[in-house]
Amino acid sequence: MPQTPPPARTRPAPPAAEPARPQGRDRWKVLFVVLLLAGLVGAAVWVVLGSRLLVVRDVEVRGLSLLSRKQVLDVALVPVGTPMARLDAGAVERRISAVREVESVKAERAWPTTLVIRVVERVPVAVVAGEGGYAQLDRFGVTVLTGPRKPGHLPELVVAAPGAGDPATRSGLAVLRDLPDGWRARLTEVEVPGPEHVVLRLNGGVAVVWGAAERGAEKIKLLEALLSTKAGKAARTIDVSAPGVVTTR
Repeated sequence: MPQTPPPARTRPAPPAAEPARPQGRDRWKVLFVVLLLAGLVGAAVWVVLGSRLLVVRDVEVRGLSLLSRKQVLDVALVPVGTPMARLDAGAVERRISAVREVESVKAERAWPTTLVIRVVERVPVAVVAGEGGYAQLDRFGVTVLTGPRKPGHLPELVVAAPGAGDPATRSGLAVLRDLPDGWRARLTEVEVPGPEHVVLRLNGGVAVVWGAAERGAEKIKLLEALLSTKAGKAARTIDVSAPGVVTTR
């Protein structure tokens, strides 16, 4: 039989030539985008830091009662006209914090052109007698106001050396902080011979031997319960310094 010749081998077609890439044009596009972005960033930085568009123009002061707006601004020294982003708000806060009537302060930017200063003033809670008048102390023992007359709405704190660093002063003020508003309104005097020996004097001449500042809530409950009884109403001195053993006389 005649043999069939093997099929002829076909060679693969050569790959099609890739179209030429316009590399030069693409590079110009990338360069244009980069320059555009750089320009936008530069313009934004200039607007925030260098232009007159976003500068401090107005200053709001909130939370004042004892102080006036002028007193705060005279101390704050806010650099009006300074770019908002460059304003040192911390420095403004530190200057205002040095005022004795100020307990705390916060300076915040209110974009685009306003600085808001929020002041928390000290609140007098007791008064101490001194040379030539009376000093009103806040809850930390800091003198807030002074005057020749004793304010009728504040109890007198009787201590040997009144001041924020005095242990007896701190103990008496700690007791005042724990008292409900109704009880503070009944106080005429807080006598503190020592840090562990606080005596409250109420309207009508009743003396409450409080002792140390600890366990204030428990002592208040005992005192309220006792004063609702006949014996408690007749007592002139009530000792709650040891809550487990309450005595009257």
